[in-house]
Amino acid sequence: MKKMITTDSAPAAIGIYSQAIQHGGLLYVSGQIPLVPATMELVSPDIDHQINQVFDNLSAIAAAAGTTLNDAVKLTVYLTDLGHFPIVNEVMAYRLTQPYPARVALEVSALPMSALVEIDAIVAIN
Repeated sequence: MKKMITTDSAPAAIGIYSQAIQHGGLLYVSGQIPLVPATMELVSPDIDHQINQVFDNLSAIAAAAGTTLNDAVKLTVYLTDLGHFPIVNEVMAYRLTQPYPARVALEVSALPMSALVEIDAIVAIN
């Protein structure tokens, strides 16, 4: 059975989807863009701030399910400019512990609200 996970500590869903769904020991976290939950506005035009805000949002949703982003088994990273990929690596190395999750990174033409980055996650629930 699937269970919806939601928290006010991450941006509310802006469409017909859940922040996350828990099923069978895994948490499937919807793509997060760098919105500040309280204002639902982009944190900043700066890519460093945007990537960190996305990790804040992902972490808040994981916490609402009783786990942490360190239990992520897979991340998918969407960037409007793959030139920002090294910054994603820096933030991941700072925010996560080894073993790091599997990952896919893609360049896309656009993201909602003109965000520069979006990340979704699959997280193990212990």
